[in-house]
Amino acid sequence: MANDSKTWRCGKYELSFDRPRIMGVLNVTPDSFSDGGEHFDPDAAIEYGLAMLDAGADIIDVGGESTRPGFTPVNPDEEARRVLPVVRALAKEGAIVSIDTRHVAVAKAAVRCGASIVNDVTGFTDPKMVEFVKTSTCGVIVMHAGEVAAPARTHATVQLDTSAAAFVAEKAREAAAEAAREAEKPARRRRGKLLGEPKPETKLSGGVVQPSLPFGEPEPATEPASEQETPAAEQAAAAETVAPAPEATEAASESNDRLAAMMRRSARREEAYVPTSQLRRFTLPDSAPIMRRVMGFLSDQARALIHAGVSRDRICIDPGPGFGKSANEDIVIQRETAKMASLGYPLMCAVSRKRFVGAVSGVTEAAERDAATFGVCLGAIQAGANIVRVHDAAGFAQFLNGYWAVAKPQPRRAFVAVGSNLGHRCDNIRAARDMIAEIPLTCVSNSSKIYESEPAYETHQDAFANAVIEIKTELAPLVLLDELMKIEAELGRDRSKKAKANGPRTIDLDLLWMDGETHGGKKLRLPHPLIGERDFVLVPLEDLMHDPARFFRYNGVEVKEPEDRVGHIVGELGRM
Repeated sequence: MANDSKTWRCGKYELSFDRPRIMGVLNVTPDSFSDGGEHFDPDAAIEYGLAMLDAGADIIDVGGESTRPGFTPVNPDEEARRVLPVVRALAKEGAIVSIDTRHVAVAKAAVRCGASIVNDVTGFTDPKMVEFVKTSTCGVIVMHAGEVAAPARTHATVQLDTSAAAFVAEKAREAAAEAAREAEKPARRRRGKLLGEPKPETKLSGGVVQPSLPFGEPEPATEPASEQETPAAEQAAAAETVAPAPEATEAASESNDRLAAMMRRSARREEAYVPTSQLRRFTLPDSAPIMRRVMGFLSDQARALIHAGVSRDRICIDPGPGFGKSANEDIVIQRETAKMASLGYPLMCAVSRKRFVGAVSGVTEAAERDAATFGVCLGAIQAGANIVRVHDAAGFAQFLNGYWAVAKPQPRRAFVAVGSNLGHRCDNIRAARDMIAEIPLTCVSNSSKIYESEPAYETHQDAFANAVIEIKTELAPLVLLDELMKIEAELGRDRSKKAKANGPRTIDLDLLWMDGETHGGKKLRLPHPLIGERDFVLVPLEDLMHDPARFFRYNGVEVKEPEDRVGHIVGELGRM
């Protein structure tokens, strides 16, 4: 199950998996298969990314190149222009940002702008990408993209004939075929290598062998039989290849793009499929050869990264549903989620709105496959998947919260800061404590004393009464925050635009920290970004834990020295 001991280090963040994590898909592209163009404008993309965070996404996966079947490769400069403003803005709001790219230049720029994860659809088969990630601290997602079925073998009908004449005739046919093959070799060599000749492996530093891409061989271009048969226009084009123009070079790189070629073949297989009259003994293909290819590639690439210098706890794996795989093959792979989870790396389930989800649900339109996506993701979570990559982050967060509440008892410790400087301050704090204890799936386990403090930020107001309440809760952080906001409203807190942000208030409730949770966005930041500078929070916390400054520094929070803090404690007002 998802509540296991795996952790994933992604730059300054560390994700635990006591609860499945949600990765929201943010395509800054005009042509993605289900939402192309909706978030192509950077401002629209940033707004949507923040909305996904506020709805429950833990990670935002930003991509600037569509890799749908039949996609057109994007120049790295154009891809960077699309994604970097979005990555920078989301990271500034404390979000864990993943950059979905296969171009090392884009990955480098995105990490400099604040991305914490590199999601490479080519599975780090580019040695330059490996060299980059080994020198950084970002998390990495190794994805399998490629055909998983063994090449089909054709069998000719054989009719036995033991006569000497048949034997001689067969030998003559073999000799003629061999002569024809020899005659073809020079023409095939002119293209740089024999067709079907495997791509050589690349050696990384330290003697690590980087395997070639698992996409299969690109489709061969057709060639004329002889130069005399070549049309004049083609001869002129061939002459220009001595010094190609930049546009021609870019077009050639697109035609030689192995991922694009593989996805074009995948699209054509889907379009060309017609039912046959041949009967099959089983509903799905044998899983063993498929899983050998997928798990073999993922484990080999993970080991290659480790040998190159990437620590194991930075690696996540993804079987790459839809990338060169048929619907039957994708179902086989999803049913073997437990085997992939047994490899010991955090496991991604990235099935959102894919073709095979439509095939099993009967939903033709990709954008309408979210409900079916949730069902497939739930099956993966039950089998050990740790991260789900979805387009509808808000919908899946609701789905997951409902399922987790009844299926996985999981009380977690959290701290809530309480403050008041209007009316009967101590009574307001005690009333808030009692109301917190009534929140579903939540109890109050401890409370600090009530302290008086100087006002912080807005100094021209009355002194505050402050306390910190320790709770245990089974609610998701954003759900708990909504409950705290309801208590504020019931006790008369004015959060309208006319009210000063740090001005007088009857009650103020801040969710400071929750066990195992890291979150960014406009609505909620965890840990609370201002804990380390607030004396009126750190002093009450000393009643509940030993050395809170050390505790929060360990959790990545900058904690200031007492003399540099705001809202200093000036006295005690009694017990809760």
